[in-house]
Amino acid sequence: MKPFTQVEGRAYPFGRKNVDTDVIIPAHWLKTVSREGMGQGAFETVRKEEGNVFDDPEYEGAAILIAGDNFGCGSSREHAAWALDDMGVRCVIAPSYSDIFSGNAFKNGILAVELPQEAIDRLMEVARTDPITVDLENQVVTTPFQDRFEFQIDPFRKESLLAGRDEIGLTLESEGAIGAYEERTAVERPWLTPATA
Repeated sequence: MKPFTQVEGRAYPFGRKNVDTDVIIPAHWLKTVSREGMGQGAFETVRKEEGNVFDDPEYEGAAILIAGDNFGCGSSREHAAWALDDMGVRCVIAPSYSDIFSGNAFKNGILAVELPQEAIDRLMEVARTDPITVDLENQVVTTPFQDRFEFQIDPFRKESLLAGRDEIGLTLESEGAIGAYEERTAVERPWLTPATA
C-alpha cells in the first residue's frame, strides 16, 4: 500500500447522497479477482448521464472525490474500493459513510474524510474551479481561499495510512515472533505440526 501523507489537486464535485456500492462498481464487474482495470467500470451508470463529472476533462486524473451523505452504502463489496483506487482516487470527502465501505477504503489505502454538510457544500463550490488539499498528518482539508476544515480519524488508521502499512504489512512486522512461536509449538506440541515429506 502506498503511504498517504497529503494529496493536492482537482476533486470530482460529485456530491450525491446515498451512493451505494452498485453505483460505484456495478455487479457485472465483480467476476474478477484482479484490482486492475476496475476503474473502467467505476460509476458506469453515472457516466451514461450527459455532462457527468467523471468524463469531464476538467477533472481528469482527480485524486479526490467529494460525495454526499451515506457514501458507499449497500453491499459489502470490496470491489468498490478497488474501483476507486484504480481510477486514481486516494481520498473521499463526505458527511458520512457506510461502516463497511469506510473499512474497505482504509484497507485499500483510501482516506475517507468525514466533514459536516456545510464544509462539503463549500468544497463542492471550490472544486468546480480550483484545487483542494487534504493533509493527513495535520488532519485538515484546505483550499486556496483560506478555507480550513479539520477532520478526525482513528489514530491506528492514521498511522497505518501514513506508513503505507496494510494488514499484511502489520502482520509481517511480527514475522520473527511468529516464527519463534511456530518453532516452539513444533517442539512442545508436535501433534499440531503437519508432517513434511
